[in-house]
Amino acid sequence: MIERYTRPAMGALWTDHARMEAWRKVEVAACEEMEGPTAADLEAIRGARFTVHDVQEREKVTDHDVAAFVDVLAESAGPPGRWIHYGLTSSDVLDTALGVQLKIAGEDLILPGAQDLVEALAAQARAHADTVCVGRTHGIHAEPTTFGIKLAGFAMEAARNRDRLRRAFAEVSFGAISGAVGTYAATDPDFERRVLARLGLEAEPVSTQVVPRDRHAQLLQAVALAGAGLERLATEIRHLQRTEVLEAREPFRAGQKGSSAMPHKRNPITTERITGLARVLRGNAQAAVENVALWHERDISHSGAERVIIPDSLILLDYLHHLAIRVVSGLVVDPERMRANLDLTHGALFSQRVLLALVSTGLSRDEAYGITQELAQRAWDTGTPLRELLAERDLGLDLEEIFDLGHYTRHAGEIVARLDAVV
Repeated sequence: MIERYTRPAMGALWTDHARMEAWRKVEVAACEEMEGPTAADLEAIRGARFTVHDVQEREKVTDHDVAAFVDVLAESAGPPGRWIHYGLTSSDVLDTALGVQLKIAGEDLILPGAQDLVEALAAQARAHADTVCVGRTHGIHAEPTTFGIKLAGFAMEAARNRDRLRRAFAEVSFGAISGAVGTYAATDPDFERRVLARLGLEAEPVSTQVVPRDRHAQLLQAVALAGAGLERLATEIRHLQRTEVLEAREPFRAGQKGSSAMPHKRNPITTERITGLARVLRGNAQAAVENVALWHERDISHSGAERVIIPDSLILLDYLHHLAIRVVSGLVVDPERMRANLDLTHGALFSQRVLLALVSTGLSRDEAYGITQELAQRAWDTGTPLRELLAERDLGLDLEEIFDLGHYTRHAGEIVARLDAVV
């Protein structure tokens, strides 16, 4: 992933050196659980070092990155280096090391970010539980709601994504030290369990020669869903920031410029960035699904794609969490504009209340619907308040009751309080 979208802590997990360091940890852990190496051998093996440059130079000869790494590390260890990679195959190292990296990425960075997003959304939802605004369906004014209810829905979705990510990271924190084609011909299952315990991983029950890629596909699906949730949130804020709406907007820092040509502009650039990058996550998830179908016990058709899609997806989700938390925490909300926008249809959005009131007087639903539709659309088209039109018809309705916003907001506190179950 390009530096622009990479936060330092997550980016550091996916450098060439970090990847090879994870390989080194797997090789050392395996040596520590072998019967052959002496204490002196293990001391030399633990002290063995590599440089990315040396491995890359060796790979020019071997045309095999793990073999090149093993050569460099074994040479650094001296004669005890003969125990490095003893009984292992490349996938034992690659897949187990990837499990180590993914476990760190999830527990240390992605899951805390997901939790922080839930908390930020919940805090704003609680703060605006009673802030009345218009609800929209198909982009058109529907009925009043509250901004807190709106944000509570996003918070609940974020909590589901947090939980999905937690499960997916648990499902991918697996490794395998089962040897060529996964039969333990050169090792044994107990050796595998001991090595993986040192690394904090579970053992893949049947690994063939690789950890099955449905685990990694599940993770990237969860990442893509989290991105889709962030995009839904970002799309809502982008709409609310439109000049014609302007009910809420992204924070705009001192010194920030919205346009190089038009100084008045305050564009929703952060939420637009979230929207665009979420698309990358979905594309990567598709590639991860296609990586599941490998030939027989193993091929490497998944390998090249994974070196791109796994680091890039996690780097991006970490970055998107950071952006979304900043936007939500600094969201500029305009309750007065929300109330003003409620009047844009001149009361037509109270139509369901009128419909039900007319039905309660004894009219059929179809008859009541026809009267309400005619008056509501006239109010909208002519700018005459619906309440005035109803008063002129003298339909025997309690207009104070019908046009009381409290009917739409009276359960807002209870709805928003449901967040207590997830955060």
